[in-house]
Amino acid sequence: MSSAPAVRAVVVDDQAMIRAGFSALLDAQPGVEVVGQAADGEEAVEVVTATTPDVVLMDVRMPVLDGLEATRRILAAGLDPAPRVLVLTTFDVDDYVFSALQAGASGFLLKDATPEVLVDSVRAVARGDSLLAPGITRRLIEHFVSTRRRAVDVPAALADLTPREREVLVCIARGLSNQEIAAELFIAEQTTKTHVSRVLTKLGLRDRVQAVVLGYEIGLVSPGR
Repeated sequence: MSSAPAVRAVVVDDQAMIRAGFSALLDAQPGVEVVGQAADGEEAVEVVTATTPDVVLMDVRMPVLDGLEATRRILAAGLDPAPRVLVLTTFDVDDYVFSALQAGASGFLLKDATPEVLVDSVRAVARGDSLLAPGITRRLIEHFVSTRRRAVDVPAALADLTPREREVLVCIARGLSNQEIAAELFIAEQTTKTHVSRVLTKLGLRDRVQAVVLGYEIGLVSPGR
């Protein structure tokens, strides 16, 4: 039986030691291959376009072009499949979280995360999962509820969801994993994956993070539930 193809990654950071350290760490992992590095956002766009990686580890504050704008340009470039961007920063500041997710990032981690967490995060994002650093999800939700509460148009496509798919959407918005959704709804995990995929497709959502935001914006779920 052939093994799964390696996760191909590009590391973007303006600090050479950090860039080299992350690259060495990832290259040492089975099933992970670093195919490029970049020292600023503009170089990142060029490297990612040339190497078409699965995952981009993207620093936020960099010269020439910052990581948020680089993320926007990479995801607007029409690469197929589009790489998943995991934003890394030393700044545990909400504005960076929202800006990164708005730019299209699939995950957000602080640079002081352990090597194990970083490697697991790269693999999770490559699988198509969305990732937020521990503690950030709660603040993300509280921010939208307390400071961004506004009239939001309910997507017409919401009416296209089956009752089961709507239940799955609520579970996603609550932050449940596929395994937890399967247990709560008494369905198989593979069935859960199918429902999640259909929900995201029908609503035109990029990933689970967008589903969380949508769920809170339109009142499907609320803090504390």
